[in-house]
Amino acid sequence: PQGIGSPSVYHAVIVIFLEFFAWGLLTAPTLVVLHETFPKHTFLMNGLIQGVKGLLSFLSAPLIGALSDVWGRKSFLLLTVFFTCAPIPLMKISPWWYFAVISVSGVFAVTFSVVFAYVADITQEHERSMAYGLVSATFAASLVTSPAIGAYLGRVYGDSLVVVLATAIALLDICFILVAVPESLPEKMRPASWGAPISWEQADPFASLKKVGQDSVVLLICITVFLSYLPEAGQYSSFFLYLRQIMGFSSESVAAFIAVLGILSIIAQTIVLSLLMRSIGNKNTILLGLGFQILQLAWYGFGSEPWMMWAAGAVAAMSSITFPAVSALVSRTADADQQGVVQGMITGIRGLCNGLGPALYGFIFYIFHVELNELPMPESPSGGSVVAQYHLQQNSIIPGPPFLFGACSVLLALLVALFIPEHTNLNLRSSNWKKHCGGHGHPHSPQAPSEAKEPLLQDTNV
Repeated sequence: PQGIGSPSVYHAVIVIFLEFFAWGLLTAPTLVVLHETFPKHTFLMNGLIQGVKGLLSFLSAPLIGALSDVWGRKSFLLLTVFFTCAPIPLMKISPWWYFAVISVSGVFAVTFSVVFAYVADITQEHERSMAYGLVSATFAASLVTSPAIGAYLGRVYGDSLVVVLATAIALLDICFILVAVPESLPEKMRPASWGAPISWEQADPFASLKKVGQDSVVLLICITVFLSYLPEAGQYSSFFLYLRQIMGFSSESVAAFIAVLGILSIIAQTIVLSLLMRSIGNKNTILLGLGFQILQLAWYGFGSEPWMMWAAGAVAAMSSITFPAVSALVSRTADADQQGVVQGMITGIRGLCNGLGPALYGFIFYIFHVELNELPMPESPSGGSVVAQYHLQQNSIIPGPPFLFGACSVLLALLVALFIPEHTNLNLRSSNWKKHCGGHGHPHSPQAPSEAKEPLLQDTNV
């Protein structure tokens, strides 16, 4: 087989690190180019771009996963990394094409799905939790370091150098896959020929969602995930732009914010989460995480000073315990042969939110006229930009309307979660889901297994 050595988790870790390190370098330049390209309706256009990308990723992920079961992982790792990184050099060549290609790249921007399948091919079930944790930690580590490096290089040498460096790292990632990454899917695991048919059931992105109503507990969990992750997905797509353009953060401050939030979230999802699960139980941990999320979003919504954003960011790190706790609850309450199906439902709902959330946030920003009509002016002695301070005077009551909408949505999720029983057995209709597992329950399917933890941020350019 092509590649260096036998397939290992470290091959997948390097692929993930290089891809998101390249995108992390562009965090600050992307925010500037976005506002320069769309000086009016900046937040609306950002929401539409990220929303289209998220919806395309949701629609294409099952098909790409099914095809990778037939054609192997290496070719699809190459395809997803290439198309995810394809917009990078266009940032300085043509900003309009840059954002257009970002939207369209969502069809193939599902690197995590293929990487998770790669890891599943080469690990035993008892090793998989540690392997997925290593992949997620690597993802977080790349975003902890790269935005600060990109902001520093952009300030000293200019954004053009940052774009060139990010392009070079993306090319290095592609070359690494071509030369060093061995194929993980054995020939004997594939169908007899490349022409093997792919059923619509395997490629249907809504297949897992159709089973949501078959069990009342599953329905409660899925509603909780939808109402809590919808504002979270919208927040990830627009929050750094909000800090830069509305709150007057400098590029260095945004990079430092990402780093601090990433480190705190890693601590929260490891040490704090394990302590809470042992001390107060699974359901109460979910409720506590949702409570932190409500507080964080309300603080973002009403906050008008930079220090308030930093304080709310610490609360946001604590709210990141919610989804791992939900995954653990499902893992404990579902039967062993239903784990993949139920986890697939939750993953599908989160994928749908990745498309709906950014578009919703952008639309709410647009409705409340949260825009800047000119580029930020030089910083005032107090530290914030003059334009941002003037804007906040005009909208001092509610600076961030979408965050308050998000807080209301999470409050509803909290009320729904109160009715989730702590100990129960999920009872999906076996006659339906067993047939479905023939396509979606494949051991190498891109659906996240029960042990997998979602990374801090989704597969986006920030």
